Amino acid sequence: MRIIDRESGPIEPIDLAITPRLKALYAARGVSHASALDYRLAALPTPDGLGGIELAASLLADALMADQRLLIVGDFDADGATSCALAMRSLKLLGATAVDYLVPNRFEFGYGLSPALVEVASERRPDVLLTVDNGISSHAGVAAAQALGINVVITDHHLPGDSLPSAAAIVNPQVNSSGFASQALAGVGVCFYVMLALRVTLRAREWFSGSREEPALAQLLDLVALGTIADVVPLDHLNRLLVEQGLRRIRAGKGSPGVAALLAVAGRDPTHASASDLGFAAAPRLNAAGRLGDMSVGIETLLAEDLAEARQRAESLQALNQKRRALEREMRDEAMAELTAAQWVGEEETPLEPVLCLYDKRWHQGVVGIVAARMKEQFQRPVIAFAPAENGQLKGSGRSVAGVHLRDLLEALDRDTQGRVIERFGGHAMAAGLTLNESQYEAFHEALVRLARARFADQPPSDVLVTDGELAPSEYSLSLAKELRYAGPWGAEFPEPVFRGTFQVSEQRIVGGGHLKLTVSPTTAPAISLDAIAFNAVERGWDKPGDQVEGVFRLDVNQFRGRESIQLVFDYLTTA
Repeated sequence: MRIIDRESGPIEPIDLAITPRLKALYAARGVSHASALDYRLAALPTPDGLGGIELAASLLADALMADQRLLIVGDFDADGATSCALAMRSLKLLGATAVDYLVPNRFEFGYGLSPALVEVASERRPDVLLTVDNGISSHAGVAAAQALGINVVITDHHLPGDSLPSAAAIVNPQVNSSGFASQALAGVGVCFYVMLALRVTLRAREWFSGSREEPALAQLLDLVALGTIADVVPLDHLNRLLVEQGLRRIRAGKGSPGVAALLAVAGRDPTHASASDLGFAAAPRLNAAGRLGDMSVGIETLLAEDLAEARQRAESLQALNQKRRALEREMRDEAMAELTAAQWVGEEETPLEPVLCLYDKRWHQGVVGIVAARMKEQFQRPVIAFAPAENGQLKGSGRSVAGVHLRDLLEALDRDTQGRVIERFGGHAMAAGLTLNESQYEAFHEALVRLARARFADQPPSDVLVTDGELAPSEYSLSLAKELRYAGPWGAEFPEPVFRGTFQVSEQRIVGGGHLKLTVSPTTAPAISLDAIAFNAVERGWDKPGDQVEGVFRLDVNQFRGRESIQLVFDYLTTA
């Protein structure tokens, strides 16, 4: 692990009443004007330049006003679930009377609008299929729907291939949308904009009259916030605005019962919700449904009309998440044993491969991505983990480190092996997925290691922790912790501030099955005593850090029995 301080240019004057520290933090993240921090709904960019949105809105308006059957086709992750719930709620608020959803089970259908899924969808006799968070690569599925006389409207945010499906309309910020305010929207953000455009079209057609009121779609922004944070898309200004507006509704008790219930079962107070609460508490519980079973359980939680129903459904997601965590621990232990055996032959240490490839016939394909992430953190190199799927296939999920573009690596491997090894692959720099036949696993493993060694020798670039430097003794304060908590929303490419420091440890103990609870004092201010915690310390090898430690940490506000106090949350810990 390399630790470096974030580079910051000159601090431009920001016409806001904020502390010098926060001004410097914003400057290091490219903020030089107050408009970059304007999160009012009035600052929401118009859909101008978002390709295909007017056509999509017109087609959906035609279907809605003619009382045609609309079927939403979702995805089995949190972005897909929130997109589906948002479309369902929006269309009903706008006056649709015949709207339903279908989400593929990852173990039966895989990702996207496949011909097999279209066959299942046709049993519901839809007039229009509306895809959310998928569809941009579903050429065969769109063709199958058209052959049955079903119109397809695609809303997606993933990168397209060399050609586009022949859908009736496509809305994707990656397609013909260079004039739009952002190419970084999550699937749920794209869906929200399509619903806004649909409302404009219906308004122009005088649909809202008499007893039919025009709905305020901003009431659904908590779903947009959750899906955006869960999908780890870059938090540019538009995404920060959407997330902040959603968080404000959650804190005010004006969000959906489902999101509030997901936070509550995770032990987070919705009235103090932050982006990290969505990302590390609500999203994993929602994702558990798609990883282990049927994401419709998660979607129904988001569609619940009252808190009692939502809480009951969220409890079932909590149970699924606990099962997921147990599976993850078991698979992680097996992976650790395999890699430790590979690293040590007798008493001799053998260098590990520059890219790690793992497979076990007993593993669960819905959890391999998390195992890959854990092993990546532990061994500081890219990891691809596989589990068996149907028809003799393997499903793989990979996680990478800074400096290794995982999707490009898979593309190069596919090119070198002339497409004979990998059946399908996709993803981006830090995460990717793929499918191959079990008989090709060894060939894939050998080709991957050969390609990685040619690029990185025996040691790829390691992960990098970028910090905002050290804190002055006076900055270890509850006031700064509270200011930073609500100064975001923080997330991908607008990272939450983290700091580095050296500390004397006066108390330490393991809590919650694997977390390290500490009492520490900064060596620069030995009179200050601070509570601190390092989550999952045991699995990271931090359970015996010593009397003096170096660490990278976040300032957090600990709330207990109505009392607030400062707490350090260590993201990295080592003996000083």
